[in-house]
Amino acid sequence: MKIYTGVAALLTSLILSLPAFAEPKLGEAVPLFTTQASFAGKAQEYSLKDALHKGPVVVYFYPTAFGGGCSIQARAFAQSYDQFVAAGATIVGVSLDDIGPLNKFSADPEFCASRFPVASDPEGKIVTAYGLKINESTRGRKDIRGETVDHGSIDRSTFIIDSDGKLVATLDGLKPADNVAKSLEAIQHLKAHKG
Repeated sequence: MKIYTGVAALLTSLILSLPAFAEPKLGEAVPLFTTQASFAGKAQEYSLKDALHKGPVVVYFYPTAFGGGCSIQARAFAQSYDQFVAAGATIVGVSLDDIGPLNKFSADPEFCASRFPVASDPEGKIVTAYGLKINESTRGRKDIRGETVDHGSIDRSTFIIDSDGKLVATLDGLKPADNVAKSLEAIQHLKAHKG
C-alpha cells in the first residue's frame, strides 16, 4: 500500500507540474508563435507577431492537409482570400503535418492555391498553447489521395485575432465552408467597428 500511495503521489505531482493550457478567452492576448510554414510550395518561417503588425489574423486549425473537410476549407479560404485582404486581414492554417505535405498542399490550385501560408506543428506545441486537444486515435487514417496520415488530428477551430494580438472571436463546430464564411463575417465586422 505504501508503494501505491507513493506512486500515486508522484503521478499527482507530475500532473500538477505540467503546464496547463486553456483556450484563449475573448479579449485576452493569444499565444504568439513562430514556426515553419509553407507558402506557394516553399518552406519559410512564419511569425504570428510579424503578421499582426500588418493587421488582424485568422488562425485556423485543421485536422490534416489533404483531408476531406480540410481540403474544402482550404479551397474556400483561397477563393475568399481577396475579401479577407480587403478587410485588412491575413490567414494562416495550422496542422500537425510535417512541412513536406504542406508544401504540396499550399501550392495545389485545388486547395490553398498559393494564397496563404499553412504552418507545421508536428509536435503539437501551438495546438496545445491554444487549448486544443490531439486525437491520436485517428493516426493511420487515409487522406483524399489515399496516403496514410502519420499523426493524430485536432478539431477544426478558428481564432480571429485583432492586430493588438487579442482574441475577438472563436469558431468551432462548423462545417468547413461555413467556418470560412463566418471567419470572413467576423473580420468584416471587426473592420467596420475599428475603421
